[in-house]
Amino acid sequence: LQKLIHLLQATDDPLIQEQALITLSNSAAFSVNQDIIRNLDGLSVIGGMLSDCVPKVKEKALNALNNLSMNIKNQEEIQVYITQVCRNVESAPLNSDLQLAGLRLLTNMSVTTDYHHKMINSIPCFLHLLSEGTERTQIQVLKVLVNLSANPAMTRHLLRAQV
Repeated sequence: LQKLIHLLQATDDPLIQEQALITLSNSAAFSVNQDIIRNLDGLSVIGGMLSDCVPKVKEKALNALNNLSMNIKNQEEIQVYITQVCRNVESAPLNSDLQLAGLRLLTNMSVTTDYHHKMINSIPCFLHLLSEGTERTQIQVLKVLVNLSANPAMTRHLLRAQV
C-alpha cells in the first residue's frame, strides 16, 4: 500500500495513476487496509487526484475515496474534499461515470448529518440531476437527497432551492 501511494505521488502518467487508484480502491474493501491507507497519508494523496484534469483519474480517485469513506476516522479527513466533489459532480458530463462516482461518495458522506452543510450549495444541482438524469443518476441523487432530508436543519435549504 505504501508503494502504491508513493507511486501515485511520483508519476504523472494517467494510466499508472488509474491502475494504482483501482488497486487502492480494491484494497480499501478491507477495513484493516482503510486504517493503513489513512495512516500512510493516502487519503490526502488520493484526494489530491481530484484536481487532476484527466476525468478517468478523478473517477478512480472518487471510487477509492468512496471505499475509504466507510470508516468514521477516514470521513473526518475526506470531508475536506466535499466541496470539490460537489463541483466535480456539477461540472461532469450528465450521467457520466465521473458524476456517478462523485454522487456515490456524497451518499456515503451524507449518511450522518456531520457534513450536510457542505452540500447546501449543490442542492439545486442535485434537483436538476433528478429531473434530467438517467435512472442510474436519479437513484444516486435520491440517495443523497434522502440522507439530507433526514436532517431537520436541511429542510429550509431543500424547500427553498431553485429548481
